[in-house]
This record gives sequence, C-alpha cells and structure tokens, in this order.
Amino acid sequence: MTTTDYAIIFMKILGSLALLIYGMKVMSEALQKMAGSQLRHILGAMTTNRFTGMLTGVFITCAVQSSSATTVMTVSFVNAGLLTLAQAISVIMGANIGTTLTAWIMSLGFNVDLTLVVFPAFFVGIMLIYSKRRRYVGDFLFGIAFLFFALVLLSAAGKQLDLEHNPEAIHFFASFDVHSHLNVIVFVLIGTLITCVVQSSAAVMAITILLCSTGVLPIYFGIALVLGENIGTTATANLAALGANTQARRAAMAHLVFNVFGVIWVLCLFYPFVNFVCSLVGYDPSGAGFSPAQKAKILPIVLAAFHTCFNVTNTFILIWFIPQIEKVVSAVIKPKKNKDEEDFRLRYIQTGIMKTPEISVLEASKEIHLFAERMHRMLGMVRQLLEIKEGNEFVKTFSRIEKYESISDNMEIEIAKYLDQVSDAHLSDETKEKVRAMLREISELESIGDSCYHMARTLNRKFTEKEEFTQEQYSHIHQMFAITDEAMRQMELTLVEHRSDTDTNKSFNIENELNNYRAQLRSRNIIDVDDHKYTYAIGTMYMDIVNECERVGDYVINVVEARTGLKKGGV
Repeated sequence: MTTTDYAIIFMKILGSLALLIYGMKVMSEALQKMAGSQLRHILGAMTTNRFTGMLTGVFITCAVQSSSATTVMTVSFVNAGLLTLAQAISVIMGANIGTTLTAWIMSLGFNVDLTLVVFPAFFVGIMLIYSKRRRYVGDFLFGIAFLFFALVLLSAAGKQLDLEHNPEAIHFFASFDVHSHLNVIVFVLIGTLITCVVQSSAAVMAITILLCSTGVLPIYFGIALVLGENIGTTATANLAALGANTQARRAAMAHLVFNVFGVIWVLCLFYPFVNFVCSLVGYDPSGAGFSPAQKAKILPIVLAAFHTCFNVTNTFILIWFIPQIEKVVSAVIKPKKNKDEEDFRLRYIQTGIMKTPEISVLEASKEIHLFAERMHRMLGMVRQLLEIKEGNEFVKTFSRIEKYESISDNMEIEIAKYLDQVSDAHLSDETKEKVRAMLREISELESIGDSCYHMARTLNRKFTEKEEFTQEQYSHIHQMFAITDEAMRQMELTLVEHRSDTDTNKSFNIENELNNYRAQLRSRNIIDVDDHKYTYAIGTMYMDIVNECERVGDYVINVVEARTGLKKGGV
C-alpha cells in the first residue's frame, strides 16, 4: 500500500476512536439521566459495609458503562460528605470490576457484524430523542449505536491495514522480546500514558484489541497495555479531585493505589497469570496452531477475560485491606493547613470534569447549607456585638461582620454562576425546578446577611454616639435574637433534611412569634418614648434592630418555602 492509503486508514482509525469515545459519553450520560437521583440514593443506601459497597460500584458502573463516571461521582459524594473514605474505596473497587463489561462489549464488536443492529438503533433513537418522555432512551440508543458503529469501522480499518502482512510492522514488534520483564513494563507505561492523554480506557482497549487481532502485537504486550489502561484511567478522578477537600482527594488517590498495587503483583506473576487466563479461553500465548482468522476472533476474548480476571482477583485480595489503604492515602495526602474560616472559599462546588446535573445540584445544595451556616454565625456575631463594651474588641467584631457581609455577596454570585452553568445542560423538569428554587434560596440568604450587617451598623452608631439601651430594651432585644436564632436553626435543618421529613410548621410558628413580638415591642416603644423612659434616638435604634430581626424571619420563611415548595398556610 502507498503512504496515502496508510494515511487514509489512519484517519479512519482516529475518526472511529473519536466516534467510540463520543458514543460512550452519550450513552453514559443518558443512563445517568435516566437513573437520576436514584444513583445517589443507591450509593447512600447500599454502602453499609465493604461488600455491599463493592457490589454497588459494580452495579452502577455496569449501568452507566463508565468507571470514570462512577469514580468521579464517588469522589463528588465524598467531597459533599455523603460517603466516608472507606465506603468510597469499596465502591471504587466495584467500579473496576464493573468496567470489565466494556471490554466484553469491545470483543463482541470485533467478533460479530453489528451493522444489523446499528442502523435500526439510529433510526429508533432519533425518533425517541424528539419525544419528551423518551428522549433519554433515545440518547442511550444513539450512544450505543455510535459505540457499535465505531467498533465496526475500527474492525474494518484493521482489516484494511493488513498489518499481518506488513513486514515493517511485524519486524518492529518482533524486535521486542516478549519474555523480557523490562519490555512488559515499557508497554505498561505506554498504556498508562496513552490512557492519561485520551482520557478513555475504552478507546485504548479498542486500539489494543485492533493491534492484537491483526496478529502483529503479541498477546503479552497487549495485556501489558491493558494493565497500563487500569493505571491511566485513575487520572480522571484525580484531576476531578484537585480542587476538592482532603477526603475527596484521598478517595481519588485510593483508586490509584488500588490499581498500582494490582499491576505490581501481576507483573511479579506476569507470565504464569497470563498463561493461566489463556488456558481458560483455550488459547496458546505463542499463537501456535491458530490461523490469522482464528486469532482475530479469539484474541479480543483473551484480552477481555484477562481484564476481568485481573480486576476480580485484585478486588478479592484488597477488599480485606480497606482500612490499611485508608491509612496509606491519609499518610500521603495531609489535610490542608487551616485557613481563616472567614476567607471566602466555596467548599463543595468544584470545577471538576464529567459532572452530571444530579451531582452538580447536590454540590450546590451542600454549598447553600454552608451559606446558611455562615449567615447563622454572622447573626451570632451581632448578638456578641450587643454585649461588647470595650472599644478594640468592638471594632474587631464589627470588622468580622463586615467581612461576612462581603462573603455573603460573593457566595450568592458564585453559586448563581454555577447554577447558571448547570442550567445550560439538558435538565429534567424536576432538576430545573430545583435550580430555580436554589436561586431563590441564595438570594434570600444574602438578604439575611444584609439585615445582620444593618443591625451591626446600628449598634456601631449607638457605640460611637455613646448611647445606651435600658435594661428592659436589652432584655427585649435578647428575646428577639433568641427567637430569630431558633428560626435560623430550623431553616438549617430544612436545608439538610429530605422534603418528606421536614416539618415546616415549626418555621411558620416561629415566624408568627416574631411578627407578634415585634408588634408588641413597637406599640410599647411608642408609649415608652412618650413617657420619656429613653430618647427618641435610642428608641429608633432599638426598633431598627427589632425590625431587622423580624425581616430575617421573613427571609428564613422564604428559604423554607423555596426548599420545600410549601407556602405558609399551605399543605
């Protein structure tokens, strides 16, 4: 063949790999959308011990057809505090077993003519995509059709390449001694590097099957590439965890430790282990007695069988040592030095890759709860400010409140930006409703910050002008703060509880109490000013604080209504 012919075939292979990666992505995302919040509930409910956690990882990875999606999802849940590190490690172990299904799908694509199902799948898929109720099923059919079509194209390109009759290719691979451990390690590193670059172990597996089925790449080196893919695929979760908290980064590191340990012990027993797997399939690693056509059919099965045996055996060995793996990754990744708690930083929202809308909304929900906690802390500072008499301490506390007011503004903007990005994706109606509710929640929480700052400024004016409340006024303000504090505490519970477990009546009752108490104090204030118990200026400052507490109660109710979807007096 001419150089032009090779260039055309090479472009076909590249295009087929791109189509394969895209098909895997579309199929995986469609399955995750169909599963929706059920994936989160499954992860939470089925990780009670290491074995159920492992089985959960197997199930979810088989369902979404992407170990990277499962591991990134798991890291996100650790980051959000929904899974412990030990639970995450067991899920990741299961994900490694679940991903072996992909290798079997690949081997099927190289052994069976899939064109009979590809084109009908395209036709049915495009009709379902335009159906509102079945669009995710249509996306899934399109994704799997792209995947199978890519395998058909790859198989055809491999036959056109005719490497088994190419003396240069045969000589190149023959120059590597298959019985050299050093050469095996080189191919492991090559597999790792390629997988890190293309961010798809499925694509590298397809290349490996293509090279082995043509007969130019010895099965030992093909299996070495598969081992490299297992290490390279951990890069996705580690990249996603770069900006996450310490436990999430440890979960991603555990994935790397797990796979590296597995590769090390397999390399120590490489030839006996490979020969054992080949014997299970009925193949001689030397290739003796097999025609090129027979090799093309059996070698993809050998690679898939090795991939399964390796991951199942590695999981069986290491599942007993999860506490030890936890200690290793905890020793490698130390907690970040404690920064000032008042420095602005989003804790749960990360800019990781391969996020699904469900995970993004979950992260935003956790961040909103943190936002509410900060506003509650800000209210506590205002209560402290009321008691402070010493000048330096007063200025220091007032400065902290000013800083928190700036934090509330920044959190509202950043969370809103993130939710805006999430809303650009194809969302279900339920998820769209959640995003709208969250936008309302952050607006109301920022208003709570404004009210707290207004109270602090009023107290600062009182301090500067050397005015003083009466003991009775102090008592009333403390009572108002106590009711407001309880309203904030109840709001925080609403933000973390499941909607069906939330008792909104408590929040509505507290808000009624605030309204009634404010009305009593307002009437009493007019009488006291008329009776000259205190000046009009002091009465104005006093009522400013009382009114702001009542406003905080209104904002709290707005947050509760947004989260629960219930109106005051509603069902």
